[in-house]
Amino acid sequence: MMQWWRQWLLLVALALALPSACHAAEPFDYWMLSLSWSPEYCASGKRPDDQQCERSYHFVVHGLWPQYNTGYPEQCGRPGPVPDDLIERMLPLMPSEKLIRHEWRKHGSCSGMAVGEYFLQTERARRRIVIPDALTVLDRPLNGSIADIERAFIDANPGMNQSGIALSCSGRWLSEVRICFDKEFRFRDCGLDVRDRCRAQLIVRPSNPGRGR
Repeated sequence: MMQWWRQWLLLVALALALPSACHAAEPFDYWMLSLSWSPEYCASGKRPDDQQCERSYHFVVHGLWPQYNTGYPEQCGRPGPVPDDLIERMLPLMPSEKLIRHEWRKHGSCSGMAVGEYFLQTERARRRIVIPDALTVLDRPLNGSIADIERAFIDANPGMNQSGIALSCSGRWLSEVRICFDKEFRFRDCGLDVRDRCRAQLIVRPSNPGRGR
């Protein structure tokens, strides 16, 4: 009997010594899908080895992020690797192996999901979004405002409202569109700490020609 108790205490001690997966086991409040405008990401010319800058992409998935109503979890536990076949499947949406691995470590690890399920939900979120016609292909800079871009997304996606979308910019150039969902991927308001990070007037950079064309 004493031997059984010693074994039990050893197991408890080992469990306490393991790194905590904290947020991975905790509920989050909603999802945020971040769509990166690839021409802006690649515009600096400082990303010579990035896969997405080798071709002409438009909006690509930056990531699907678990969010709290204020703040967000990140880097939860010790997630395993992303399998090579899953990376291949995700490349049309997230055209960078480095990005896919990074998003799993930083955000996916806090979803409470296995790696395959997390990226399945990422695909599901992206399918939910219709990109406005005016932002599918650009051959010249597009001048507009925060209100113009958000209204275009709202008009193309019934159920979305202005409280459920936020823009990010690099200087005066549009860099990302962030859209909030509930856990069933219905549009919802973003948390109070999610807001537009652009000047009132902004520019959308034309599509990058890519080096592979």
